Amino acid sequence: MKIGVPKEIKNHEYRVGLTPASVREFVAHGHSVTVQAGAGLSIGLDDAQYRAAGATLADSAPEIFATSDMIVKVKEPQPQECAMLRPGQLLYTYLHLAPDPQQTAALVKSGAVCVAYETITGVNGGLPLLAPMSEVAGRMSIQAGAAHLEKSKGGMGVLLGGVPGVAPGHVVILGAGVVGTHALQCAVGAGARVTVLDKNVDRLRQLDLVFGNRITTLYSNAHSVEESVLAADLVIGGVLIPGAAAPKLVTHDMIARMRKGAVVVDVAIDQGGCFETSHATTHAEPTYVVDGVVHYCVANMPGAVARTSTFALNNATIVPGLALADQGWQAAMRGNPHLKAGLNVAHGKVTFEAVAQALGYDFTPPDALLD
Repeated sequence: MKIGVPKEIKNHEYRVGLTPASVREFVAHGHSVTVQAGAGLSIGLDDAQYRAAGATLADSAPEIFATSDMIVKVKEPQPQECAMLRPGQLLYTYLHLAPDPQQTAALVKSGAVCVAYETITGVNGGLPLLAPMSEVAGRMSIQAGAAHLEKSKGGMGVLLGGVPGVAPGHVVILGAGVVGTHALQCAVGAGARVTVLDKNVDRLRQLDLVFGNRITTLYSNAHSVEESVLAADLVIGGVLIPGAAAPKLVTHDMIARMRKGAVVVDVAIDQGGCFETSHATTHAEPTYVVDGVVHYCVANMPGAVARTSTFALNNATIVPGLALADQGWQAAMRGNPHLKAGLNVAHGKVTFEAVAQALGYDFTPPDALLD
């Protein structure tokens, strides 16, 4: 199969779909790989490394899209990239379609076969291709939140860890999944006072066993969310419903009653966000203020640490990617229900139920397209 790796074009996105090591794996499996010149240069992966791994280089994205059977990316295709997709071409990347009707319509129109990293499931549960970026984003959420609590960045001027004689900042984490757990680790490490909320009491019990009286765990309901958010200096939104739009846990009214200069970091923004006041921002302009509360809603947070993120992502995506290339997407999915869960759009049909429900499309079960 001919594999194509275009350079990412989203604002301040420096990650790359395949590292030279991953290219070497595809070549060893008998596939040809074409990488756009300079695709990894910003993170220290130069063209010579890709050539040494067996890739050929192309000067432009249109050349990549025109000659490849399978496109491997990181972020969702931008409108000009969607326009270059063709019927039957395989797209393997993050998509986050439920809150994005424009992208979904473009992919349906293209006729391409679109496999989303974020909905591929794991043998032992979970979302193994989403997890590494959730780990990065969870850790970064505390880093970004702490920075924007500084007065010069619009915050109230609070040091998360406090100092002797002065109380530490209060961090509230909504969701105790991968994002929330990694945010929790960093917040505790910074010396903050931490409250974490989730509906899974077993998960809260696990965190309590690990962190003990260094954290407060609360069952998540409307009352506990409101009470915690209003008492917070920094709120991290890390909730997830796989493939679906994130629930709006924090209302505009709650935001209006928060402390002026408090910060919210919406890690769920790729799926529409879990604050009513959230809208996606970029690394170029990461924040905005609503009712005196600083909102950090960057839709590709891990892109800020692009080298770390690229290697972490490739560790997770290489095995399913090889299966798609080695067997073809239909054969690979017939024998692997976890990979089949990644099929979101194919041949003009929406094949992921949560996306179809969110955007009003007829749902076509993946099995209907695997004969």
